[in-house]
Amino acid sequence: MTEKADVIIVGFGIAGVCAAIEAADAGAKVLVLDRSHGGGASALSGGVVYAGGGTRIQKEAGVRDTPENMFNYLKQEVKGIVSDRTLMRFCETSPAMIEWLIGNGAEFRGTVCPFKTSYPTDPHYLYYSGNEKAWPYIEHAEPAPRGHRQVAKGLNSGKELMKRLMCTAFEKGVELRPLSRVHELIMENGAVVGVRYRTVRDPSVVARHRRLVQRSGKLGNWFPKYGAKFDAQAERLWQAHAQEAEARAAGGVILSAGGFVYNPNMMEEHAGGYRDISPLGTAGDDGAGIMLGVSAGGMTRYMHHMTGWRFLSPPTAFTEGVAIGPSGRRIANEDLYGATFTHIMVTEHGARGFLILDSNQWKKAREQLKTQTQIFQRLQLYYLFTLGHKKAGSLEELARRIDVPADAMLETIRAYNEGIKSGNGDPFHKAEDLCSPIETGPFYAIDISVKNSAAFPTPGLTLGGLVVDEDTGLVKKENGETIPGLYAAGRTAVGICSNGYISGLSLADGVFSGRRAGAHAAAQAKA
Repeated sequence: MTEKADVIIVGFGIAGVCAAIEAADAGAKVLVLDRSHGGGASALSGGVVYAGGGTRIQKEAGVRDTPENMFNYLKQEVKGIVSDRTLMRFCETSPAMIEWLIGNGAEFRGTVCPFKTSYPTDPHYLYYSGNEKAWPYIEHAEPAPRGHRQVAKGLNSGKELMKRLMCTAFEKGVELRPLSRVHELIMENGAVVGVRYRTVRDPSVVARHRRLVQRSGKLGNWFPKYGAKFDAQAERLWQAHAQEAEARAAGGVILSAGGFVYNPNMMEEHAGGYRDISPLGTAGDDGAGIMLGVSAGGMTRYMHHMTGWRFLSPPTAFTEGVAIGPSGRRIANEDLYGATFTHIMVTEHGARGFLILDSNQWKKAREQLKTQTQIFQRLQLYYLFTLGHKKAGSLEELARRIDVPADAMLETIRAYNEGIKSGNGDPFHKAEDLCSPIETGPFYAIDISVKNSAAFPTPGLTLGGLVVDEDTGLVKKENGETIPGLYAAGRTAVGICSNGYISGLSLADGVFSGRRAGAHAAAQAKA
């Protein structure tokens, strides 16, 4: 039997759920097929949505921002991946996007985090989540905090955000079919009109599968081998009970099935210096959505664009140190956003680096441990403060211990100290309030190289995908024509964050691109 709907959505992360809500609001009958139980990588995320231009939350916090100011900043991050017209539309509709999310169950607060961090502590739900205050970005736009974090404790913000949006979708009549994997797009006369998939219909099997993937969950991101055991059991269960099915959609099919960070072959082909990142996502981030689009004639771009997050803060005092590559040369200004800093380390220093600190900075960092960290950050820092560092009485000895040319490292630190003491400032333009000289022993070195380590991982994900029309979300072919009835959104598609990542931009792009595709597909169904 062939099931019929107005809009079929493949994948139920942030892009999928926003597409579903938008389509349902337009009167469409929406069927969602998810290979797991909904939520995707978005439910494992920090629940941060990048928004600005004068949102209600910014105004509550007394923050001045405009769409033009937001555009001037993001233009430096996006670097032409999407057109200026689309980027400006993203910025101009940003305040309305926050209102739309709030109207559909999300909750944000205007409590600004007072210190530099990769992820704020629980009293703080608005923060500088990118490079807004760092050079050279600060020369082109007035800094404004735009990381809007869903209100929840610890790292549960992503889970809470997806829970609320999914509940809203169900209230609007959206039907979710869990444990459903699409393996073929149905095409007629060059248009996508439906899907063929395998699914599990036995509720008891679905419940058993859910328990297994819940055990994997976030822990699988930090300890992949642990998560893989439960994922393997869940996979065997699905294979034993999955049945063939077919569904057709009058308005089209939206691919929002994530990226490909969990596909070893695709990562080997495209990841380059990022191949050793710890994959952040779920087993569903296997590139299946992208390859479905390719099978229908869709083109991909920026598949080699990745992000990895080697954050130097919290604690803030770590940012006062100097980060060097294996040659002893400085990597970049340490107050850059973690993914931006990591990209420089990957592309210019072979993905290797060390953070050099003196005893004053080390002591200050230890004192900030309890006040500036979430529990997951604290666990990593306990490792760094105990086993995860090298220590020496002199800089020369420290250079020997980390196998870095001493002359080059000493010259790098000399230039840094001289810039501070002379009043000329850091030669790499780090913010003045984050600069302190490295001169009091003992000295410390932390290996900040990109690697998949249980105690000190470098998490990351993929940014490239299917090329889409920026007005409709329809997938494009190599000749520039769109494929009728086929849409892509979120990390399955090229979007706002496909050049480089800052915290919250992927979720925000998922909302933006998901709503765009959902609205257009629903309109096509009506037509």
